[in-house]
Order: sequence, then structure tokens, then C-alpha cells
Amino acid sequence: MNDIGAKNLKLDNIDIKEISKELDIGQETLKDIINELKKPGRDPREDMPKPILRKNVLTIDDLEIGMTMQGTVRNIVDFGAFVDIGVHQDGLVHISQLVADRFVKHPLDIVSVGDIVDVKVLDIDIKRNRINLTMII
Repeated sequence: MNDIGAKNLKLDNIDIKEISKELDIGQETLKDIINELKKPGRDPREDMPKPILRKNVLTIDDLEIGMTMQGTVRNIVDFGAFVDIGVHQDGLVHISQLVADRFVKHPLDIVSVGDIVDVKVLDIDIKRNRINLTMII
């Protein structure tokens, strides 16, 4: 039996009821986690909507400050959200640049992974391969 088969066998023998109590999570949530762990090498973001790309913007060199476009939120961190705008480098929308009519304590209060958002390019650093975006348009 290969390593993956052995690991799946161990995952099949988990006492869902006991482990969910120990981890203080719901049984259905634990079942979902186990099912995803059984799919090695698969990125769950593959199932999310693809960004709506501009045909004239293919690389970071094609970007211009002030350009507006749509992108897909790919990752959320404490200081902002990374958005795929189709140039092989995700741009960062800093927490201060998220659209909200109130103080934003955490980006998850405003956006979720997979959301399609409108963004505007604030800054481009080609040397460091960084793109700063804003959702305040």
C-alpha cells in the first residue's frame, strides 16, 4: 500500500464524534476537513470563480496607475486582501483601502476568498514585483 493509501485508511478510522468534541468543532465541519485531506495536492481555490480579465493587461508591465479592473480575492491576511487581477502576481488591497462605511477591524469583515471585486491600481513596483490596489474607486 502506498503512503497516500495508508494515510487515507487512518483518516477513515477517526472517531468523528470524539474528535469533534476534543477540537470543539461540529461533526459536519470535521467530516468536510477529513474529505479535503483525502485529496492530496488539490488546491480548493481551483473551484472558485475565475477573475474577469482585461484582454490588454497580461503582465505587470501592462498595468498603469489609476487603471480599474475586476479581480478575485485569493487570500486574506490581517493587513489586507490579495486580489488576482490576471497578471501572474496578486495585488494587495491594504486594510485601509477596503470599501466600508465603518472602521474595518479585519478584512474578513468586508471580503471573502473567492469574491469578485472592483479595484484600482495605486502603485506598481516592478523591481519588487508588487502591486498596490484600492477598492475605493
